[in-house]
Amino acid sequence: MKNILSEDPSPYLQQHKDNPVHWQTWDKNSLNQAKTQKKPILLSVGYSSCHWCHVMAHESFEDQATADLMNKFFINIKVDREERPDIDFVFQSSFQLFNQSGGGWPLTMFLDENGVPFMGGTYFPKDEKHGLPAFKTILQKVHEAYVDQRIKIIEQKNLIVKNLELKKTNVIGQEPEPILENILNNLDDKNGGYKGAPKFPTFYVFETLIYFYNKTKNQKYLKPVELILKQLCSKGIYDHVEGGISRYTVDENWLIPHFEKMLYDNIQFILLLAKFLKIKPNKYYFKKIKQTTNFLLKKFLSKETGLLGSAFDADSEGVEGKYYVYDYEEIKNIKDIEKYFDIRPEGNWEGKIILNELQEPKEEIIEQLLKIRDKRKKLFFDKKNQLDLNCLWVSSLISLHFIMSDEKYLKTAESFYEKIEEKFCIKNIFHSYSEGISFLEDYAYLIQCLLDLSEATMNPKYRLLAKKYCDETIKKFFDDRNKIFQKNEKIKNDIFISPIDISDNTIPNGNSVMLMNFSRLGYLEQAKELSNSLNGYLNIYKNFMISSLKALDFFKEINNGKNCNTEGCEI
Repeated sequence: MKNILSEDPSPYLQQHKDNPVHWQTWDKNSLNQAKTQKKPILLSVGYSSCHWCHVMAHESFEDQATADLMNKFFINIKVDREERPDIDFVFQSSFQLFNQSGGGWPLTMFLDENGVPFMGGTYFPKDEKHGLPAFKTILQKVHEAYVDQRIKIIEQKNLIVKNLELKKTNVIGQEPEPILENILNNLDDKNGGYKGAPKFPTFYVFETLIYFYNKTKNQKYLKPVELILKQLCSKGIYDHVEGGISRYTVDENWLIPHFEKMLYDNIQFILLLAKFLKIKPNKYYFKKIKQTTNFLLKKFLSKETGLLGSAFDADSEGVEGKYYVYDYEEIKNIKDIEKYFDIRPEGNWEGKIILNELQEPKEEIIEQLLKIRDKRKKLFFDKKNQLDLNCLWVSSLISLHFIMSDEKYLKTAESFYEKIEEKFCIKNIFHSYSEGISFLEDYAYLIQCLLDLSEATMNPKYRLLAKKYCDETIKKFFDDRNKIFQKNEKIKNDIFISPIDISDNTIPNGNSVMLMNFSRLGYLEQAKELSNSLNGYLNIYKNFMISSLKALDFFKEINNGKNCNTEGCEI
């Protein structure tokens, strides 16, 4: 065997094409190799802008001695989580089952020869440190365990499947208020977001709160939104020079970011700001939303397609955050900068300065900071286009159109949709590079953006297309036994279990979006069936189904004849 990643277009897989590891892609050939050779699989899942993925690659996957062990004992498969979110979902769930803790990236899972997991972890260091065993030690021990207990490991499949399958009750309706109250109690009323660190924006939580504010006019739902937007726009998580936010911060004050910029975060940041600005116009937030929108339109575009790519790396020249932070000496002479940012000789992070806003800076200060940054080595950009995220971008542009009263945003939205249609919808709908692969979220967000376009333009063609794709979604993804949508296409599933996903992740869950789509299209019979099913899951998994609260309430109100739109219903 040899490393075949040079043949795959994924930017993440391309980063590993020169590793001495004999990396394979997830396909019938590699899975059959494991069966034929009776070898376990080492599955490594990551993404191109993941800092710890880079660390593990440099330490272990580029190391010949480590690669020799991997090649000798395992069929090694590398997966881009953004190319195959279904694989990532199933094996992250498996990790959580085995370890009783949250997963992450890089995800390092060991599967039996039939593709069923039996143990796993995330980052493993090359040498023992931080309480973690050396990766080579792990490889040796897993190999020995598989040789000694192969049959026993293989026979665990049914138990693993049983534990991974979602549980469901017969509850078909419940009030959202107690669940919302629990969310509010877990929010940080000083710093915003959830209590503790690290801090993730979790936009779907705050979008759900805005929905219930619009419905009830109760300020308790709006105050947390106002607080988190204040923090996101002024602290270190925000890029004050070019616009946009980082994925999360490692501290509870939103100061120290994990510096990668993800498309999904920035689109949802714009959407949340737009929904808030519709309620409370604010010049400062208008400036931030324009800066971030312009950043996406300028820096996130893939030149080949005119659509948005996926992410900017955290590292440049092998150093995390180097592109974004400043030395005191290089900025101390910018006039009055200390009035606008927290500037001190010792820095505020590892001797460097992360820009933390004290008050809104003058434009000339930003221009000088940009001149310094422009001289630096540019960050790696993952130009991969993803259908679901580009459709969500269309919806965000339409939100901008309604708050800005500027036709250019609607025209841009229509132009983006034309490009989406040209790239992804000519024959079969597909997610990214692999034309035969699509996911529930691709269809859900495509239908959503078509409904948004229909309402904004009053052009009937968009609603007709939304109906066409809705029917296709039911046929390809709806699980008649569980009365829920499957994450990948039913007839194309190549994983040991059918992935049923009802949890919000980086974006709101596809099932909750489909319930909204059914309700907006007037598919009330299908909406009722899906609503009953989601309620059955909600009783057990309510902490992971925040966007479903909005979707369930929206359908209930529509079904009761209330006047509703996606932002709320009249009481």
